[in-house]
Amino acid sequence: MTDSTGFDWPPFLLKWSGEWADCAPDDETRSERDAAAQRARWLGFPPASEERIVAMEARLGRRMPPSYREFLKVSDGWQHAGGFVWLLAGTAEARWHDDEYGLADTFEEYVDEDAEPEERRGAEVWRHGLQLDVESDATHLVMDPEGVGEDGEWAVYSWASWRAEPPRHYPSFFAFMQDMHREFHSLRAGPHHEGPVFVNDTTREQDAWVDEARWEALRGGWGRAQALLDGAAGYGRPRAAGLGDQIRRLRGHREASFEGLVTDPRYAPELLPVLVAGQATHPYREDSTLPFVLRGADDEVMALARATVEQVRSGEYRYAPGGPFGEAVERARELARWGDTDEAWQTLRAALPLWEPLGPDHLAPLGWVADPVLGPLLTSERGRELLSTPRGGQVGGVPEPTAGLDPGGLAWLADPGSFASRTCYRFVLVEGVEPAELPGRLADGAAELGRPRSFWEACQSAPRHRREFPYEDDEARVVVGRAGTGWSFAFDGTPARFDRHQFVSPAPAASTGTRAVVVWCGWRAGVHGAFFHLSVARDGAEQYAFTYVDGEVCTRGEVPRALDPSRFFDGQGDGVEVERSLLEAVAGEFGARLPRHAIEAGRLHSFTTRSWTAPEDAGSRPRLRSYWTTARPEDGQPEEGEMRRLR
Repeated sequence: MTDSTGFDWPPFLLKWSGEWADCAPDDETRSERDAAAQRARWLGFPPASEERIVAMEARLGRRMPPSYREFLKVSDGWQHAGGFVWLLAGTAEARWHDDEYGLADTFEEYVDEDAEPEERRGAEVWRHGLQLDVESDATHLVMDPEGVGEDGEWAVYSWASWRAEPPRHYPSFFAFMQDMHREFHSLRAGPHHEGPVFVNDTTREQDAWVDEARWEALRGGWGRAQALLDGAAGYGRPRAAGLGDQIRRLRGHREASFEGLVTDPRYAPELLPVLVAGQATHPYREDSTLPFVLRGADDEVMALARATVEQVRSGEYRYAPGGPFGEAVERARELARWGDTDEAWQTLRAALPLWEPLGPDHLAPLGWVADPVLGPLLTSERGRELLSTPRGGQVGGVPEPTAGLDPGGLAWLADPGSFASRTCYRFVLVEGVEPAELPGRLADGAAELGRPRSFWEACQSAPRHRREFPYEDDEARVVVGRAGTGWSFAFDGTPARFDRHQFVSPAPAASTGTRAVVVWCGWRAGVHGAFFHLSVARDGAEQYAFTYVDGEVCTRGEVPRALDPSRFFDGQGDGVEVERSLLEAVAGEFGARLPRHAIEAGRLHSFTTRSWTAPEDAGSRPRLRSYWTTARPEDGQPEEGEMRRLR
């Protein structure tokens, strides 16, 4: 709670007046009132007597709130409250607003039934508020006698049509005046201010806080540093916003401009990629807007910005700092591009104490956020972990590591989440080979891995004919990576419709000299019916397989007990739980996993496989053929290739 009644108004108002008087250009033409205020170094008026205040309260029918009442005892009104209220009401000018300009009706049009109480008060206050603006730049200012806090203060609302935003709310007149002092400073501190150099006790104090915040941030105290920088930024202090944006960006706030720093050649290589990443990923943002975004940049920085936009847009940008930290970045990228995102993050985190800033206003490594492979490692929790880690030669407490993002195994494929709309997926696991070798096993010709793409980018690059004729030639666009110790994977999250008569398992071709596993699951395939396929091959020959399609199972070979379909397809249990049990069994049998974060949010290499189906007359590639029977051998196991209906 703010102790407004104990605030010492005279020093604050005298300081403000002196700062205003000292910043005026010598050749500026001022009104007679302003000229008198400059000579007197006083923006106020003579104080109001108690009798005058009581008379005003009698006229208005209400006792004034504490901070405004105490203010009037020092100055009966005020000039230049901020940049847009030129004359603030004293005892003679204060009056009820009575919605003179129809603002209440205007704002109520935008207040729906789910609006917060504060939003409703911001619309209704214009009918009963006390008007304080006497002369202004289309700025309306009222105190709310119905918005009374525990300290007896009335809320203050300010609105200007040119701001294109809802009314601003302040808990008291005292808080409003503090913010207007900050606004005065921010307008004078800007690069377009004409007049004497704006330096005074307030600017020196705020600049000292900026320096303290910088050291505090490097020690890992990002919370206090952010508060100090936000306070200084309110006064328009150079560097404060740019330093604060570095903290905000790592906390997950994407709208960061790095004001005052991004155009500095020392910091541009680190900050430009993060800033222009949004420019590159939004096609409606033309490059012609760069001069506005980077206003004040020299030709060298502008050329670097345009080149960086193209690198980010094409997916070719690579964050490459120097020194030991740069070596760790390269190791992390190598891990992340094959799906080991948790280990990649651990590598970056462990190297943070080795990081060195590019200059005194560089608080943390940031360029990696724009790197197409490393950027997806960032989460708000990891950003806070990075910010809490001492770096740049500073010493402090080490934060607890954040939990990994990958749950391990395969069962997560059955979980709801960002892939909740996925009803069908398929993947190939190959033992003892690197992901880069998979095109030679799963594709025809000289297939090569494409640059790392997000899952959805890979889906969009799927063969056009597969989208137009999904049942004729089912070539899959798969993302690849490591699937745990000793395994690699190829994953397709948007396969064509499963056709058991045309399906050709890629497991035999992928298993030359090793072992391969194929899973195709459509347990939530809706109108097309639930299905699940598993096939395992070694050295180019299928060992065993089974396919479940809408209540019927076909098996081939000797299926291990842990994967025996009769354990799962008994007609009981929830479908998602059956899917989960199947995936857990596959993971347990082979010790493999799929990296959830890398597949759903990261960027992985991709390529197009050969078709997973074959025409009916192909003959050259074996299909999963079957026949139907209701007979069962005495031992309860189906004959090879037998299809049976589970009842």
